Amino acid sequence: MNVKYTETREEKIRKVAESQNGTLLASDLTRLEIPRVYLSIMEKNGEIERTSRGVYRLTHAIEDELFGFQARHKACVYSHGTALYLHDLTDRAPLFFTVTVPSGYHSQSLNASRCKVFYVNRRLHGLGVASVPSPHGNPIKVAGLERTICDIVRSRNQLDSQSLGESLRRYLAKKEKDINLLYQYARSFRVLRLVRDYLEVLL
Repeated sequence: MNVKYTETREEKIRKVAESQNGTLLASDLTRLEIPRVYLSIMEKNGEIERTSRGVYRLTHAIEDELFGFQARHKACVYSHGTALYLHDLTDRAPLFFTVTVPSGYHSQSLNASRCKVFYVNRRLHGLGVASVPSPHGNPIKVAGLERTICDIVRSRNQLDSQSLGESLRRYLAKKEKDINLLYQYARSFRVLRLVRDYLEVLL
């Protein structure tokens, strides 16, 4: 008689964590219809450890801070300095996360975190947002290349001119750049003239 093997709940949890490069979210258990008490069981057994509210990691894995932070703050899109680094538009590793949220968004935990928060009209919040792998391979929401250029031009007073120029030069050197899309986004963000002026100097 053949006995069909059924995965245990712990095995399902391990499989999900491994597929997310060692990171496990409490919401993953909800999706799998597994009681969250199993998080406590596996934590007591030393298999996982809690890194922040609702975010765990396998004890042998390196914490994916970008993925975990965004899992806790789902409205956040990585932007500005963090996006520049993720898109290789700067060599400066950010000292803290920079994120953009919709105007009117309030979060006590976000305000308490060590990150720089930018606000944008709700209608424009999702414009040009891309899903890219974090350095650990998990999907995170980041302002795309063209959106990032618009963001730093809009916030140019918070960047030194040398850093802005270097990021623009790196953007223009990328094969995947889309100048027409950049102008389209720039028009939406009302920085079209500024973007054109910057690019005319560099092209």
